[in-house]
Amino acid sequence: MRCATYEVAHVLERNQDHLQAYCYTSWQHRTLHAIRKCRTLALGGHIDRCNNPDCNTLHLSYNSCRNRHCPKCQGHRKEQWIQAREAELLPVPYFHVVFTLPHELNRLCLNRPRLLYGILFKVAWQVIQGFGNNPKFLGAQTGMIAVLHTWGQNLSLHPHLHCIVPGGGLSKSGKWKPIKQQGKPGSRNARYLFPVKAMSKVFRARFVAELRKVLEDTTPNFYNTLFTKDWVVYCKRPFLGPEQVVEYLGRYTHKIAISNHRIQAMENNTVTFSMKDYRHGGKRKTMNLLDAEFIRRFALHILPKGFVRIRHYGMMSTYHKRVSLKNLKAILEPVRLKERPSILHRKCPKCLKGNLITLSVFTARGPPKYWLEKLDRSQKK
Repeated sequence: MRCATYEVAHVLERNQDHLQAYCYTSWQHRTLHAIRKCRTLALGGHIDRCNNPDCNTLHLSYNSCRNRHCPKCQGHRKEQWIQAREAELLPVPYFHVVFTLPHELNRLCLNRPRLLYGILFKVAWQVIQGFGNNPKFLGAQTGMIAVLHTWGQNLSLHPHLHCIVPGGGLSKSGKWKPIKQQGKPGSRNARYLFPVKAMSKVFRARFVAELRKVLEDTTPNFYNTLFTKDWVVYCKRPFLGPEQVVEYLGRYTHKIAISNHRIQAMENNTVTFSMKDYRHGGKRKTMNLLDAEFIRRFALHILPKGFVRIRHYGMMSTYHKRVSLKNLKAILEPVRLKERPSILHRKCPKCLKGNLITLSVFTARGPPKYWLEKLDRSQKK
């Protein structure tokens, strides 16, 4: 993929003296500065050499900030995570379920994000687990991988949880039990996982019940308002196969509020970026925001320090993957996927054949002069 012409870091750089004014917390402020410095001399760097004898080129690279909110730092982590999940896939249907919070809770999400997002994860799993354990729908232990997203296409606050749920679960005897709406494992006859309207009502009731436990100063009218709204739980038809599950994982797990490639222009202290208008069938549009508003909206989606945004539950949790999943993979047919390129080695950007080997590292003071002379001679060849 070609390098983006404009970056979030460019917007932050030209507003570096005013970033604190656009943030709600000091953690957001620190995160924005880390993104601003990503892959610049401020973080130091390293000099690499291509091990291809026909190339042997020297390359100067600056260190990344490794922040999970940075548009430039997610590719490597995403590939590592996907390859780990590929080894756990089963030859069964997987469903994409989305739990969305109503906008009436946005103010609480801004003031107490750790609490609200924690409840969202907890209640979403309670709903999936409850319907899975119910003999009417499945009667087995199911699992879930949940990924928190907090943004809409226009960078407004829109908290929702993307979940991958297998179309079945483990019976008490440890055998695989498919959902009742499906035929054979892997069949496309499974039109839905659990009834969406029933899930929505249970989701709303359980979430409000959790809020009542922790919010003592909220008026009854607030809860009455929440119950007048239709809470959205969306369940797509099952993925076509394991390859589509992997594609989904790559698209959603390490996604951030906005990628650099969506930014189209940066003029007169204004940022222009592309967006999809889902109210009009996903039509492509552009939006213009002043720098201050763009940074303020971007900061809304910086999660609290240490908050885990990708979580595994049930038979897809770490404990059960060691035991139950191993036994299931021995019973069911193995999943065969196309081989993905290795991420253990960094390819030379010049010849695209050799791997890069680090020869020297340096701090923010920059590389020594003799290395700069070597780099200059290497680039002239």
